[in-house]
Amino acid sequence: MKIVLVNPLIPPNTGSIGRLCAATNTPLVLIEPLGFSLEDRYLKRAGLDYWPWIDLTVTKDWVSVLSGDDRPWLFTSNSDRPHTSVQYTSTDLLVFGSETQGLPDEMLEMWPNRQVCLPMDNPKIRSLNLAQCAAVGLYEARRQLQDSHSV
Repeated sequence: MKIVLVNPLIPPNTGSIGRLCAATNTPLVLIEPLGFSLEDRYLKRAGLDYWPWIDLTVTKDWVSVLSGDDRPWLFTSNSDRPHTSVQYTSTDLLVFGSETQGLPDEMLEMWPNRQVCLPMDNPKIRSLNLAQCAAVGLYEARRQLQDSHSV
């Protein structure tokens, strides 16, 4: 399983997700353009001194990342399919868009059946924090995988 961030903009969010990935041995893929430098002090601060333990890939080509054998799950507030309603596998990609734009329309059009959301009860709230979404998505997938191995 991998976490894929498409055009992330806010260094502390990416740093927190990097820390999450380090803690869970989950590879992190960043799709450029990034809204910051990987040398950004806020990015490093949020990720603490865990960056050496992050399996990090940075690429410009989201098509090649998402078109392989791994199944992408696109997390988007525009979906009405809860993230808990799908069955994850150990090779799935958990894909999150930028904090301001979400995922590109072209990507959403390519995988209409691979879109999930984190349900929100308040219609006045447009979205959740990117780092929180990544953590919720990853831990749900991990929970399912642990449950399936204990059967």
